[in-house]
Amino acid sequence: IGDPDNPQLSRDGDIILGGMFSFHSSWNDRKDTYMQKPLPLQCTSFNSREFRVAQAMLFAIEEINNSTDLLPGVSLGYKMYDTCGSIAQSIKVALALMNGNQIIFTAPEAPCTKPAQVQAIIGETSSSPCMAIATVIGPFYIPMISHLATCACLSDKTKYPSFLRTIPSDYYQSRALAHLVKHFGWTWVGAIRTNDDYGNKGIATFTETAQQLGICLEYSVSFFRTDPYEKIQKIIDIIKASTSKVIIGFLSHFDMDVLLHEFSLNNLTGYQWIGSESWIFDSQTAKMDIHHILDGAIGLYIPKAHVTGLQEFMLNFWETLFNCKFKELKSTAENPRECTGHEDLTGVENIFTDMSLMPMFNNVYKGVYAVAHALHNILNCNKTCEKNVQLDPFMVSLSKIILFKSKGDEVYFDENGDPAAKYDIINWQPRKNGIVEFVTVGLYDASLPPDKQLILQNNSLIWARNSKQVPVSVCSEKCPPGTRKVLQKGRPVCCYDCIRCAEGEISNITDSVTCLRCPPEFWSNERRDTCIKKEAVFLSYEEIMGALLTAASLFGTCMTTGVALIFFKYRTTPIVRANNSELSFLLLFSLTLCFLCSLTFIGQPSEWSCMLRHVAFGITFVLCISCVLGKTMVVLMAFRATRPGSNVQKWFGPTQQRLCVTSFTLIQLIMCIIWLTVSPPFPFKNFKEFKDKITLECALGTSLGYWAVLGYIGLLSVLCFIFAFLARKLPDNFNEAKFITFSMLIFCAVWITFIPAYVSSPGKFSVAVEIFAILASSFGLLICIFFPKCYIILLKPERNTKKNMMGKGAPRSPS
Repeated sequence: IGDPDNPQLSRDGDIILGGMFSFHSSWNDRKDTYMQKPLPLQCTSFNSREFRVAQAMLFAIEEINNSTDLLPGVSLGYKMYDTCGSIAQSIKVALALMNGNQIIFTAPEAPCTKPAQVQAIIGETSSSPCMAIATVIGPFYIPMISHLATCACLSDKTKYPSFLRTIPSDYYQSRALAHLVKHFGWTWVGAIRTNDDYGNKGIATFTETAQQLGICLEYSVSFFRTDPYEKIQKIIDIIKASTSKVIIGFLSHFDMDVLLHEFSLNNLTGYQWIGSESWIFDSQTAKMDIHHILDGAIGLYIPKAHVTGLQEFMLNFWETLFNCKFKELKSTAENPRECTGHEDLTGVENIFTDMSLMPMFNNVYKGVYAVAHALHNILNCNKTCEKNVQLDPFMVSLSKIILFKSKGDEVYFDENGDPAAKYDIINWQPRKNGIVEFVTVGLYDASLPPDKQLILQNNSLIWARNSKQVPVSVCSEKCPPGTRKVLQKGRPVCCYDCIRCAEGEISNITDSVTCLRCPPEFWSNERRDTCIKKEAVFLSYEEIMGALLTAASLFGTCMTTGVALIFFKYRTTPIVRANNSELSFLLLFSLTLCFLCSLTFIGQPSEWSCMLRHVAFGITFVLCISCVLGKTMVVLMAFRATRPGSNVQKWFGPTQQRLCVTSFTLIQLIMCIIWLTVSPPFPFKNFKEFKDKITLECALGTSLGYWAVLGYIGLLSVLCFIFAFLARKLPDNFNEAKFITFSMLIFCAVWITFIPAYVSSPGKFSVAVEIFAILASSFGLLICIFFPKCYIILLKPERNTKKNMMGKGAPRSPS
């Protein structure tokens, strides 16, 4: 019921193709009063780029019409409309192209084969209008082939069944841009997007991929060219307040041109721009950038292409169209010059002759040829086509437009109507004459394996401010090895603090999230980036404490040997023969073993040394205490035997004494054998004692065996002490029981204090405590029992008589 819309460009033909392009990039707002019919949309801002895109469609149609191989004998016509970039206008135009099924009056005998409506639509440029148009024409299955609508949402065949395109989906572009950002180590970026489906959905996919790659967006703002100035100023304030130095510009070239003007006024330079395909290769945008806002920008664009004859076609078109009115090409304001109509425009640099957008033109060219190939198959064309076939857009939509070659390039659509995803990586490189050159510095091919999709030539890149160095844009500097990342509260994951790994933990990579604990035998170095083998510590002969204990052990052995030699030399004297000299020599022998057994506790523990040290200690000390116990009992029994009628001497003679010592020692030997059989001591690496060292020690195997051996020694010591205490006041000038009592008192005191000291001492110090207890108790027995006798033998020989020993005659010696 509205006014009919007439196409801006049209031509009749056997088959009509529709074209929808934004010949104007904006429109004037109107205020409808709803009291009268709305006025037509007033389009403004002539868009030469879109007009040249339409020329590419004209060229392809003309080329097909002149071809004898494709659609021979069939002429293609066209109807091209201006959408002004308005979604409402786009729907209105789409309905105008569809509503061709009006009644056509022809002669009854004339065949009705010419289709009334268009068989396919080429366009639109932006995603949002394409979504609206595809929704309207989808139920009628009229094919729509866009050359620049990249929104990934348009791949949904349930919503847009008849939509195809000759440019890859933004699903791949957004992911490629995210991988490009990751490649250069930028983890903290900002984003500006066009506030439509193209920008919003493109940035949504970028954000999703960026998060997977560890990239964070400091801000993401939307903008549309019709927004008020306040909105632009707010965006500028956000950028100025930000700390990121990289900006993702997912913008249409219309919106980029508007923003660029405002950025220039605010001197918003020094930022590294990452551009989408809509503006990264636009020469008009580059010419507007007089303040070098976008110098060094990098982004993705359709691979370079060349359509033979297209440039000449456009030049001829402009020469024919403008004729003598085309003053801009040949004159200036100071020197106006009229054209004659015969000027040569070749080589003139002008928006009408710029061929930098050839890849876009090629997309339109391929779209027209895709429709032509489908029609060629439907009409069963060979040398001629069957013109009596009643065409229907449904047939064109369902035809297999799968594979054909255009200018040597293989063209195909997948099941979603998308082509293969390939992009050139473009870098804006300013030259000395002020002109920006779009340099191809790499390639992105989504069909390759993930690790080979992105190919870059880093040496040829120019960055913001004409720098050769890759800009840095991170929220936090990378955490070096030896530290881990800890997120800052309330901020994105890219903002973190670097915390040093704890002792015993390392991180050997940059930006480590966690620190790894070193294996038990290793410890972290000072930098916390490597695990080094822990130092093995044990009581060794080389260290001072081990050397002193070794010296004390050897000194005690020498002293015991010296006493034994003295006793052997004076073995016939009364003081040596008194109280069973055989037990005295056996006691000296056992003391020598006690001093020597302490040496088995020094040095690196081994399987044999661990068993030997505890068994030797247990047996030698029982032998020693048994001898002392025998001597004590001899003293006690000797005086009881002097009583009338006593036969104690008969029951505790030398034979019984030997048997007593042997029995006591044999019991300890049996306990040691059982211990070694059931659960013997073994070398053990103690990781808990010191965090940065390994303590090599001997594990007891079973604590019951160790404490049974030690308890048995304690039991014999207590018995010996009791017997010696009972015999301490027996009459004698040289009562050995007093010295035995004192030696046992020292022995018991040493081993009672040993228990808490041993339990509380760490590592090798517990071994030193045990050695000290062995040496102290051995020295106590040696000195208390044998030194008084040596004193008399060597210094008081006059008292070494039987008479004096029995207390007859000479005065009593001091005790």
